[in-house]
Amino acid sequence: MALITALVLVAMATILATAIAFRSTLTARRGIAIFTMTQSMRFGEAAEAMAAYVLQQALNSPVTTPNQDWAQPYGPIQMDENTTLEAQLEDEQGKFNINHLLGAQGVVAPESESLAEFKRLLLELQIDPGIASQVVDWIDANSEPTQPDGAEDSTYLAMVPAYRTPNIPISSISELLALPGMNRAIYDRLSPYITALPVSAQVNVCTASGVVLDAMLGQIEWSSDPTQLQALRTQANGCFPDTGYLQRQYPNLWPKMQPNVIETSHYFRLRTWIALGTTQFTLYSLIQRSNGGIHIILRTFGTE
Repeated sequence: MALITALVLVAMATILATAIAFRSTLTARRGIAIFTMTQSMRFGEAAEAMAAYVLQQALNSPVTTPNQDWAQPYGPIQMDENTTLEAQLEDEQGKFNINHLLGAQGVVAPESESLAEFKRLLLELQIDPGIASQVVDWIDANSEPTQPDGAEDSTYLAMVPAYRTPNIPISSISELLALPGMNRAIYDRLSPYITALPVSAQVNVCTASGVVLDAMLGQIEWSSDPTQLQALRTQANGCFPDTGYLQRQYPNLWPKMQPNVIETSHYFRLRTWIALGTTQFTLYSLIQRSNGGIHIILRTFGTE
């Protein structure tokens, strides 16, 4: 009996010691994770401060062009012995604004120029244009599916897990992954050319890609040879095609294009890559630039 009692006590002591050691290790790992996350966030905020400085310096320029300092990549640089940082600013107004599909009443008119432009963009990227109807139903204020490819609550409530359409402007294009016609391959093809900004944000023709410009024009002009567009922008000292060129070259299209285009930008996205030892983080920061200053209006960690 004494031997059995001793064995039981030893077993209990071993279990308690293992539990204490496991809990201590887990606490230490939690502390390291919290410290690493906090440290990476501070480096990300430092990158935001540098981006704000560069954007502020370019505020007096009448145009926003891809040859300005803000468009140059930063790094990678060694911040300290174990930390590397790299950052890149993108002009979000050089992309198609999904929220621009909405009209003043929170609905999308079937004959709207923005909807036609979005469908042309999808066709250029060899994506089913029926997805445009699903995007419309995701953000418009009503609950009636757009025919013939739309999807409202009745579609989403039948999914597992079930959810509803927000019926408001989106804050992140990653929301589009919830659409029934969307998958990761389609999203990766589409995401470089779209953004989610306030409804009033216009497209900056100085920084728009050939794909976005051709979607606006309704014809293949610049997307077939991106190097040609880049060369012309270099020759024009940054902004090409500017609004004057578009007005002269496409007089019939200009009345429709004019309300939606601009030559300067107010919204930028900063993508910051931070490597702390073997741990890597990505911080996405949506930055608004105005005469009132530079403001960070949205941050996401690890996902756009």
